[in-house]
Amino acid sequence: MTNEAEPDGAGWVEIDPQDRFREECGVCAIFGHPEAANLAYLALYALQHRGQESAGICSSNGVSVFTRKGMGLVNEVFSETDLQQLSGHMAIGHTRYSTAGDVNSLNAQPFYVECNKGALAVAHNGNLTNGHLLRHEIEMSGSIFQATSDTEVIPHLMARSREPTLRHALRESLLRLEGAYSLAVLGRDQIIVARDQRGFRPLAYGTMHHKGREVHVFASETCAFDLIGARYVDDVRPGEIVVVSDEGVRRQQFAPSISRSQCVFEHVYFSRPDSIVFGRPVQESREALGRRLAEESPVDGDCVIPVPDSGNAAAIGYSNRSGIPFSLGLIRNHYVGRTFIEPKQSIRNFGVKLKLNPIRQIVAGKRVVLVDDSLVRGTTSRKIVGIMRDAGAREVHLRISCPPTIGSCYYGVDTPDRDDLIANRMSVEEIRQHTGADSLAYLSLEGLKQAVRDIAGDYCYSCYTAEYPTELVQIDQFVSDHRLKNATEDRFAWRVLQAG
Repeated sequence: MTNEAEPDGAGWVEIDPQDRFREECGVCAIFGHPEAANLAYLALYALQHRGQESAGICSSNGVSVFTRKGMGLVNEVFSETDLQQLSGHMAIGHTRYSTAGDVNSLNAQPFYVECNKGALAVAHNGNLTNGHLLRHEIEMSGSIFQATSDTEVIPHLMARSREPTLRHALRESLLRLEGAYSLAVLGRDQIIVARDQRGFRPLAYGTMHHKGREVHVFASETCAFDLIGARYVDDVRPGEIVVVSDEGVRRQQFAPSISRSQCVFEHVYFSRPDSIVFGRPVQESREALGRRLAEESPVDGDCVIPVPDSGNAAAIGYSNRSGIPFSLGLIRNHYVGRTFIEPKQSIRNFGVKLKLNPIRQIVAGKRVVLVDDSLVRGTTSRKIVGIMRDAGAREVHLRISCPPTIGSCYYGVDTPDRDDLIANRMSVEEIRQHTGADSLAYLSLEGLKQAVRDIAGDYCYSCYTAEYPTELVQIDQFVSDHRLKNATEDRFAWRVLQAG
């Protein structure tokens, strides 16, 4: 959003679309149900929060593969007729927000191809940090790409593999990938899912029953299981490949285990609070974030108000630990769509996306503790503090249930450039002045680790530390920081620096 105008007299605030870490993608897979595509459709509904640009489903009846995908929300892409045509007892689905590649229909997933391995469809959540290098290599050998997404290198690698089976071709391809990926792959007679060795992105495994037969389901979050009546079993393990066919379920490690780097922002913001992610309930983590925040940064206040909806659980935790009453003092309009017809010039200040409105009776004359899950660029926080004051708040104390965000993500989350992250260029006091709050406090990194119970060091905190677990990203960051020209050419310089 470029409009920096203060909130108008009506009290509405426009949310800056660049002032959040944007959603990633969601994947699902169903095997063993005669209405697999319908179940995938419902699962994508539950995963809609992970991406709103496009959606797609591929299904198979064991002989033929059917596909439907397009731009828009799940209910905009699929009609009843579409679902009827997606026949078969197995299906994979994808809902997308672009973290690599342009926003267009060619990048909608799953990617479906016919190749020497037969029919093949791939759905991917994550970001391949060496995707551009692999693509260049494949293009130089004469292959043609149809899209700009990094995901497309996966079917290319599988088609080029000399391994005779889909499973072995996928395993060989995975060993060449770097970065983050949770994959669902559909063949004519099987579904294969896999997760990168560090486990950046989540992928859960569950089961359900249909007419006495076991149905196997996979999804980015367990909230999808709840909707279709499946039971959560466990997670697909980092570095694991799971093959499901009429012969049963086969699980194996395709690569040795290495240090885990599970995305902690799944628990801070991305995942739905009713999901179990990385084996831990998200709601429990977020309430714990709020409790830790109250312990670290107490303040005298009359009410704790969340920035809805993602700040709700942390605000509950803050209220419980501090003893300050919890109040829903901000109401979010959930019916503002992706487009908005501009009104006449006389009321144009209402903006494009009007989503939050204060309840004056709750706010007026009060010392407000305003709890949000993150503060990225600071523009939205500034506006929300402003409408709290316009609504009569005596004091506004801003509390953020995560540490300051100073690093971009390269593992499947769309984030602003480092220069656009306010905490990367301002002190906490300068940010407080920018937002107009009476006080500002973030949760400490140690507090975050304790809240998610990261005893073994299994999470990735790169967005809070700007320290990255994979080499190519470290090299790129070194090149950027030192204003060098080419990451590949300066690989030696980076390694010399690391060696001291």
